[in-house]
Amino acid sequence: MIDLAGRRVAVLGLSVTGFSAADTLVELGATVLATGRSAGAEHIDLLGVIGGTWEPSARDGDEADILARFRPDAVVVSPGFRPAHPAVRWAVEHGVPLLTDIDLAWQVQLRRGLATRWLCVTGTNGKTTTVEMAGAMLAESGLRAGCCGNIGVPVLDLVREPDPYDVLVVELSSFQLHYLRGISPWASVCLNIDADHLDWHGGMAAYAAAKARVYEHTQEACVYPVGDERVLRMVEEADVVEGCRAIGVTRGAPAIGQIGVVDGVVADRAFIADRATHAQEITTLQALAEHGLALPHLVDDALAATALARSAGAEPAAIDRALRAFRPDGHRLAPVAEVDGVMWIDDSKATNPHAARVAVEAFDSVVWIVGGMLKGLDLAPLVAAEHGRLRGAVVVGADRSGVLDLFARLAPEVPVREVTAQARPGDDAAGAAVMREAVDAAAGLARPGDAVLLAPAAASWDQFVSYGRRGDLFAAAVHRLEERG
Repeated sequence: MIDLAGRRVAVLGLSVTGFSAADTLVELGATVLATGRSAGAEHIDLLGVIGGTWEPSARDGDEADILARFRPDAVVVSPGFRPAHPAVRWAVEHGVPLLTDIDLAWQVQLRRGLATRWLCVTGTNGKTTTVEMAGAMLAESGLRAGCCGNIGVPVLDLVREPDPYDVLVVELSSFQLHYLRGISPWASVCLNIDADHLDWHGGMAAYAAAKARVYEHTQEACVYPVGDERVLRMVEEADVVEGCRAIGVTRGAPAIGQIGVVDGVVADRAFIADRATHAQEITTLQALAEHGLALPHLVDDALAATALARSAGAEPAAIDRALRAFRPDGHRLAPVAEVDGVMWIDDSKATNPHAARVAVEAFDSVVWIVGGMLKGLDLAPLVAAEHGRLRGAVVVGADRSGVLDLFARLAPEVPVREVTAQARPGDDAAGAAVMREAVDAAAGLARPGDAVLLAPAAASWDQFVSYGRRGDLFAAAVHRLEERG
């Protein structure tokens, strides 16, 4: 634990999380300077009120010069700053410790002497759903549980509340994990691992290494997907607290120490005393199906959430009730409308090939709306594997030329339409025009029984402020098509 009282600490980035970190540091007695290209006026004003200083950088990279003048004893870095950023390199070269808001939250918890258990969740896909499911299971069990981290609520905001939480379910991105210095979660899980954010990390090996850090110093349970050898190796190689167990989750029959499915029943053979000879029923696949959780990726998320929640004391009946009441997050395989026998599906949250493949494989015949900011990712394996399911493809986004070339080379039999309309993030009128052109093109390709699937396998930032806004404008274009009849 680093004593920050009386120390000079710089905060890179003054977003919601950055301000939360700065506020905490001032409370801990540090002298705080925040810097970055921009910040909200409210955060800048509040920073001055609490006793911190804001110094904006004129250009990206100038933060390194600001740090050199300030001479910090530690730097709190936000995920917006890549490892190759000049400010990050300056800190590394000068031996200045890099911290995250997660590290600060853990230190605050230790200082307050709190017994709050942290359940940490990462993975290429499914993080938010798993976090929300686990949080609901714990709350239904009567525990005070909070969901935080990369889900949008700073961990610091919860650990500083006067009334302590029993459990925090913490979503961790690969960016946060890369910089994380050391926490000790009660339980942890990497749901899956596939190529994503390679432009930020510099390659697949660095990305996977960041994800593997979720298991470090875990106290009770390292949860992993059975059959995923790469994640299993992460668990095997993790430096955990003595007595920590590896807990597998599987859609197959569970072995001892696993949670899985037997004859349509979700069964626990990990967190019961007589697990060598018995299994505890949690819920059924039929119940999941009745409440919109039948798709394989949602079953996987439910199994992982169950393992995390069980590790922290959630009761089987409470887990069943929570899953029956759970509704998946928007923009994740969300039905928009059925028009002339064609289902229109919003999976705008599929911002990488792994998520898009899950979506495409959920339907027999698909018109796929694909493209955006690819972040250095390769769509070739996905196109090669799934072109047989495609009625057609509609290609959008800044990186569409490469996607068009892939279809021409790997799936020449698939009819492809290019959307030439362009937009800038925040320009909803132009964004709406992009989606109207995409929807009209997809409607021309689709036949009754098909699914038109917005699963871009790419980030939205080339044309939309978020994947959520991209999905909203897609839905609006579909409803416009519906009204036209």
